[in-house]
Amino acid sequence: MRTILIVDDEPAARYGMRRALEHKYRIAEAESAAAAREDVVRERPDVVLLDVVMVGEDGLALLRWMREQGHEQPVLMVSALDTARTAVEALKLGAADYLVKGFDIEELRKRVANLVKLVELEQENDRLRRRLVTEGQFGQMLGASAAMRRAFELAERVAPTDTTVLILGESGTGKDLLAQEIHNRSPRVSRPMVAVNCAALPENLIESELFGYEKGAFTGAAQPKKGKFELASTGTLFLDEIGDMNPLTQAKVLRALENRIVERLGGTHPIAVDVRVISATHRNLPEEIAAGRFREDLYYRLRVVTLELPPLRAHKEDIPLLAEAFLKLHAARHGRTARLGRAALDALMRYDWPGNLRELKNALERSLILAKGEEIAPEDLPEDILSGEPSTGVPRGAGSDAALAAPDFRDAKRKFEIAYLTRKLEENRWNVSRTAAAVGLHRQSLQEKLRELGIQRPGKTAPES
Repeated sequence: MRTILIVDDEPAARYGMRRALEHKYRIAEAESAAAAREDVVRERPDVVLLDVVMVGEDGLALLRWMREQGHEQPVLMVSALDTARTAVEALKLGAADYLVKGFDIEELRKRVANLVKLVELEQENDRLRRRLVTEGQFGQMLGASAAMRRAFELAERVAPTDTTVLILGESGTGKDLLAQEIHNRSPRVSRPMVAVNCAALPENLIESELFGYEKGAFTGAAQPKKGKFELASTGTLFLDEIGDMNPLTQAKVLRALENRIVERLGGTHPIAVDVRVISATHRNLPEEIAAGRFREDLYYRLRVVTLELPPLRAHKEDIPLLAEAFLKLHAARHGRTARLGRAALDALMRYDWPGNLRELKNALERSLILAKGEEIAPEDLPEDILSGEPSTGVPRGAGSDAALAAPDFRDAKRKFEIAYLTRKLEENRWNVSRTAAAVGLHRQSLQEKLRELGIQRPGKTAPES
């Protein structure tokens, strides 16, 4: 039996509502906001009937407290005040409905029944989501392997909270999708989710992007601008590739997380922000800390809950499921269909997928387009997948060996960058945009680096954009 909590300081009003509803629901009563705070926790009501005007703390203040504490039960505000202003304020604070006293009993029963149906629908949705997680689906993400189900189940448990989350995983494993789904299942879902790729922004821009700036803070700052912390206030801030953030900005992010206050560049006034932070990185942060590139105190502030997404080579049993989903996605986009042949699937299963899900998705799109018939054959797959190794013009280890043999640090760094970026470009078929996403750089930053190093595609004057 569903529980209804009636909060009203008038005994006669509580009596009337109780008599109207007790034939169908279990009724709990509170004569004040203070008593209601205890009953909300103890009784765990499904629906709350809340008077607006009460002696002491009023109903709007109690409603505000409920939402701040994460109590999401539907609230029907009941009041003798028939004013649009009060009703609008109640709805802004999260009330589900508003009823003026003097109502008909049947109208009360109808409103409460509608809210109970809403509760039942939400609970059924929760059950379906949990079942999908156990079967290997978490929003847009798929994976029936034990490793993926563990990640999904932990994400499902942490999503409804306000806990800070750190997502670990190689590039292309879906860290951004997981962060989005955690936000979608949180109480902040109706609020903004703002994402920042810390690796894609130049060091001289990331601070102004995160914290904003005031007019005249630097040359070109003609107007004040809000930073990502401010834009994400009341919602979620996703700091992607936070392991690439410079130490100065790390210190300011730590202060913002600890104090929930930011200050714009060139500003003198602190600005309060209410954000849930989800961060992600492909780097080994303990190693970065040991090397002095990442703050240990920030690391512990970010990793309240850590989720790790395994590389695709560690859960190859999910490849058939993922391949089918990707082919359906590409089929809808390109207007053609083709199924994956047995021999082609075997080749996918043998390959180690250094680019993870992103590489699998791109390989299947190419294969679908090139397939001659209704079945994707091995010859339709990229050559590196058929050979079982990523296709690179640089032999394994050649880049690091040449760098180690260099006479000074600058020469060694240049040789390593040339070898590394050449390999990544060939893995992504010299597509600059895909390569930039894979290595965590902004496309323009990668193009500048290629020009600086003199890297170009064999037979062409420049890599394809």
